[in-house]
Amino acid sequence: MSALFQLQNVGKTYQRGKESVRIFAQLDLAIPEGDFVAIMGPSGSGKSTLLNLLGGIDRVSSGSLRFREEPLDTYSESRMTQWRAANVGFIFQSYNLMPMLSAAQNVELPLLLTGLNRRQREQNVKIALDVVGLGERARHYPREMSGGQQQRVAIARALVADPALLLCDEPTGDLDRQTADEILGVLRLLNREHGKTIVMVTHDPAAAAYAKRTLHLDKGVFVQREAEHV
Repeated sequence: MSALFQLQNVGKTYQRGKESVRIFAQLDLAIPEGDFVAIMGPSGSGKSTLLNLLGGIDRVSSGSLRFREEPLDTYSESRMTQWRAANVGFIFQSYNLMPMLSAAQNVELPLLLTGLNRRQREQNVKIALDVVGLGERARHYPREMSGGQQQRVAIARALVADPALLLCDEPTGDLDRQTADEILGVLRLLNREHGKTIVMVTHDPAAAAYAKRTLHLDKGVFVQREAEHV
């Protein structure tokens, strides 16, 4: 299985005034095509920083970050923006839906930056909502939906441009156990039946169990042997 992402000797440092704060020193990670990996670790361990690097929101300070052998660390800002729009879907703990827009209109938002015509956008939106089981709720507004349904809309929005990678930051953090399991089931379906590569940050061992493997991050390094799931 070929690597979708390859991080080699990645370092990341932030400047806080005159102080230099190191998040990673020499981080190595390979993410194969079709992987579903959960990243766990205490607050401040670097989990969100790792997602930001993978999503092209942040840049490495040193080392190499490659996507299908392409060196992302050499991209210009404009090229990185284009790459991110074409290849990455983001799912967060907060659903970040626009309250004045319907489910379909929320899902369509990423497509407004593409060259697709209206008919093509509508077709993509319909497919994305059907995949998450909300085809019949396309005209409903966020206020008319439960938290779980709103998160499904957020997943559909992340999917609508058919990205290679889904990055999930505590996607079930605000949901009860039953609803969380339903959302995690959708993510597992996307991975197993639609071939989506997923990287999910979570504090919840029950959520991590839905992934193919779990990595534990602490103080900017991976610790203990990774757990493989069936």
